[in-house]
Amino acid sequence: MRFTRAETRAPRRWGAGRVLAGFGLATLAALALADLDLSRPDPWLTLRGIGAGLLSPDFADPAALAHAAALTVAFAVCGVFAGALAGFVLSFGYTLRAIRGLCICARSVHELFWALLLLGVTGLGPLTGVLAIALPYAGIFAKVFAEYLAEADPAASRALPRRTPPLSRLLWSRLPLALPELGAYTLYRLECGLRSSAVLGFVGLPTLGYLLETDFRQAQYGAAAASLMVYLALILPIRHWMRLRLAPVWLAVSVWLLARHPAPPMGDGALMRFLGDAVPAPIRAGDWAGLLPWLGRMLGEQALPGTIATLVLSQLALALAALVAVTCFPQIVGRVTGRAGALTGHAALVLARSIPDYMLAFLILQVTGPSMIPAILALGLHNGAIIAHLMGRQGDALVPRLRADAPRGLRLAAWELLPRLSGNFFALCLYRWEIIVRDSAILGLLGIATLGFYVDAAVQELRTDRAVLLLVVSALLTLGIDTLSGRIRARMRLSAPGMRKPEPEAAEAA
Repeated sequence: MRFTRAETRAPRRWGAGRVLAGFGLATLAALALADLDLSRPDPWLTLRGIGAGLLSPDFADPAALAHAAALTVAFAVCGVFAGALAGFVLSFGYTLRAIRGLCICARSVHELFWALLLLGVTGLGPLTGVLAIALPYAGIFAKVFAEYLAEADPAASRALPRRTPPLSRLLWSRLPLALPELGAYTLYRLECGLRSSAVLGFVGLPTLGYLLETDFRQAQYGAAAASLMVYLALILPIRHWMRLRLAPVWLAVSVWLLARHPAPPMGDGALMRFLGDAVPAPIRAGDWAGLLPWLGRMLGEQALPGTIATLVLSQLALALAALVAVTCFPQIVGRVTGRAGALTGHAALVLARSIPDYMLAFLILQVTGPSMIPAILALGLHNGAIIAHLMGRQGDALVPRLRADAPRGLRLAAWELLPRLSGNFFALCLYRWEIIVRDSAILGLLGIATLGFYVDAAVQELRTDRAVLLLVVSALLTLGIDTLSGRIRARMRLSAPGMRKPEPEAAEAA
C-alpha cells in the first residue's frame, strides 16, 4: 500500500496559543456552570474566631496531640513502606499488561476512597489506614521504580554473560545503579504519605486530621490551631528527621505503635459480605433484566452530574493553579525579589504545598459555607504552589546562564525567565491536571456535589454496589484525563526536564 506525503507526515504541532485558547474557553464554560455562592451568613465571625485561635493556640491536652501525631507518622511510614515493597516487586513485571493495568487501577483511586471501602471490611482500625495508603502508592511506586530501573546505565548489564537470566541481569546490574534514586523517591513519598495520613482522620482514623475536624466543628479554634501547628511541625522539617539510614528505626516504632492500637472486631465473613454487597443489586436478586435500568438510573442520576461537577471544579482549580504558578514562581528567585524576598516566598510556597488540599478546603469551608469556592481555592493554591516552587527552582538555576546585562526584578521574570520556562509551565500544569481531577472527586466528601459526594452517600447507606460503580466511573475519568493530558503534551512536544511522568514534583526527591 502506498501512502501520500500528507498521510506519512507527523501530527501537526499545537502551539501554546491554541492550547491556552482551548483551556480558556473551558474555564469560561466552567464558570458558567459552577456553584460559587457564599452561603455562610457571617463569615467574618468565623474568621475572627480562627484568627484568635491562631494567635492563641490551645495546647491544653498535649497527650492527645502527641498520640495523634505519633499515629499520623505511624500510618504514613507503614503505608508508604508497604506500598514501596509491593511496588518494588510489581516493578519487575510492569511491562506485562495485566500487572500494569492492576497498578493503574490501584493508583487511580484516592486514599480516602480506599479508606471508605475498607471500613466495611477491616473496620476503623490500623489496617484500614495502612492499606488505604499502601494500595494506591503501590501502583505509583511500581511505575516510578520500573522507570528508574529501565533508565539505569546499561553498560553493567552488557558486561554480564550472554546467558544470564533477565531477572538476575536486572538484580545484579541495573538495581544497584538505581538504588539511590529508589531510596530518594521513597523518602519523598513519605512526605506525601504524611499528608495522606493526616487527611485519613476525616473518615474517623485517629490522626491529627481527626482532631482538627472535631475541634473545628465544635468551634474550638484554639485547639484546632494547635493540631494544625503540630502537623506543620512534623511535615515542614521532614527531610531533616526522616533519613534513609533511620528508616528501619521509624518503621519498627511505627509497627509497634499500630500493633498496640485497638481495632474494633468486624465479625466473621466481613470480606465475603463486602464482596457480596459489591455485586449490583439486581444481580443479587436474580433480576438480570433489571440490571440495565439500574445502571441507567445510576449513571444518569449520580454518575453524570457528579462527573460534570468534578470536571467543572477541576477546570477552575487548574486555571487558578496556573495563575498562582505564573504569579508566584518569581518570588523565590533571588535576582527578582532579593535574598530576603526569596526566603519569604520560599516559606510561603512550602507552607501552601505542605497543607493537604482536602484539609485546606475543609478550613476554607468553615468560612465560606458549602459551595465550590473552598475546593477551587484549596486545589488552586496547593497545586499552584507545587508548580511555582518547581519553576522557581528552575528559574534560579537559569539566572547564572543569562547574559551579564540581563535585567533584574519583575522585568527579569517577565522578559527572560517566563519565556524560557513556558514549556515547563505547560508540562507541569498538564501533569497536575490528572491529580486535580482525582482530588476534585474526593472533595465531594465535604458536601460538594462531585463524584465523591455520591460515593460517600452510597457508603453511608451501606449500598456498596453503588459506591463501587461510582468509584469505577471516578477511576475512568481520572485515566481519561491522564490520557488526554499525555496527548496534548505530545502534540505540543513538551517535556519538563527532570520531571517524571507519574509525579512531576518527584524532582524534589533529587
